[in-house]
Amino acid sequence: MLDRRALLAGVASLALTLSACGLESDASEAGSGGDAEGATIGIAMPTRASDRWLTDGKSVVENLKAKGYKTELVYGDDDPKAQVAQIEKLVEKGVAALIIAAIDNESLGGVLQKAADAKIPVIAYDRLILGTKNVDYYVSFDNEMVGRMQAHYIIEKLGLEDGEKGPFTIELFAGSPDDNNTKYFFAGSMALLQPFLDKGELVVPSGQTQLEKITTLRWDGPTAEKRMKGILADYGSGQTVDAVLSPYDGISRGVLAALHSAGYGTGAKPLPIVTGQDAELESVRSIIAGQQSQTVYKDVRKLADAAVTVVDDILNDRLPWVDDSVGYKNGVKAVPAILLQPTSVDKTNYDVLVKDDYFTEDELK
Repeated sequence: MLDRRALLAGVASLALTLSACGLESDASEAGSGGDAEGATIGIAMPTRASDRWLTDGKSVVENLKAKGYKTELVYGDDDPKAQVAQIEKLVEKGVAALIIAAIDNESLGGVLQKAADAKIPVIAYDRLILGTKNVDYYVSFDNEMVGRMQAHYIIEKLGLEDGEKGPFTIELFAGSPDDNNTKYFFAGSMALLQPFLDKGELVVPSGQTQLEKITTLRWDGPTAEKRMKGILADYGSGQTVDAVLSPYDGISRGVLAALHSAGYGTGAKPLPIVTGQDAELESVRSIIAGQQSQTVYKDVRKLADAAVTVVDDILNDRLPWVDDSVGYKNGVKAVPAILLQPTSVDKTNYDVLVKDDYFTEDELK
C-alpha cells in the first residue's frame, strides 16, 4: 500500500476542472476520508439517457463527498471509445481509484492496464468488466435474482403455478449484448420459464428464444419497439401475445409503444404482462396507470454506498467485505463481488418507493 499512499498524497492537491465529454467535477472536502482524505476518485458512468444512471452518478458523488473525497464524474453517453478516452484522462490526472460502469465490458483492457501501472484500484460498478485482470472488485445487485423475479411474475400472473396449462404466448427480450449482466438476467429468467416452454404451456410465436437473437443493443427503447413491431406484424390473424419478458424499463416502454400501435390496450385486446427493471419514474407511473405490469426496484443509492465503502476500505488499508469471491468470472479471473438484493414492484406495492424516499407521492401522480 505504500505506493498507493504516495499516489494519494500526490493527487490530493489536484484541482478539479470541468471538461468536455460530459465531465462533471466536485471539489468538496466535507467529512472524513481517513488516511485518504482529500483524494480524488474517478467515476465513469455509461449514459445520461437513463434516469437511473443520473441517480447513480449523483449518489456516488454524494457518498464520496461525505467521506471527504473529491470526485470527477464522467458520462460516456453510450460511446465506448469516448468512455475509454475519459478513463484514460482520469488515469493521467492521477485519481486515487476508479469506479466504472462500463458501456462495452470488453473494451477497457488497455486503459485499465494503464490504471494498474499507476497503482489505481478499479471497482466495476453494476456491470462486470471482462477480459482483464485489472479489476479489483465488482459491486452490483444479484442479477440472476432480477431475472427470476421477472419470470416469476409472469408465471404467477398467468396462473401457471396454479395449474393453468394455456398454452400462453410470450415474447422474450434481453439487454445489450456487450453488457455482461444481460446473460445473468436471461439465465435467471429462463431457469424458471424453460420448464413451461418445454411442456408447451408457454409458447414463443416468433421462435426467437436464443439469447443472441433477442438482445437489444445499448438497452435502447426504440430498438426494442422496432423489433416488437416486426414480431407482431408476423403474427397470424387473431393471434395475440400474453406476456413479454423485458429486462429493463426503457425496453418495456418501447415494447408497449409497439403494442399500442398494434391495437393493444383495449377491452377487446388487453395489454399483455410486461416486466421491467430499474423502477424508472416514467415506468412506475405506467405501472400505476395499468400499462407496464412490473419492474424490479434496485435502490441504486445503496449500490453507490456499497461502491464507496469498497473504495474507502481499499484506500485506508482495510479488506472489503465480499459476498461472492468465486462466482463472477470475467474470463481472466474471479472478481470478488458485493451483491445487493432487488425488490419486485407492481401496482400492489409501489408504495415501497415512497416509503424508501426513492420517489415522492407527487412525483408518482
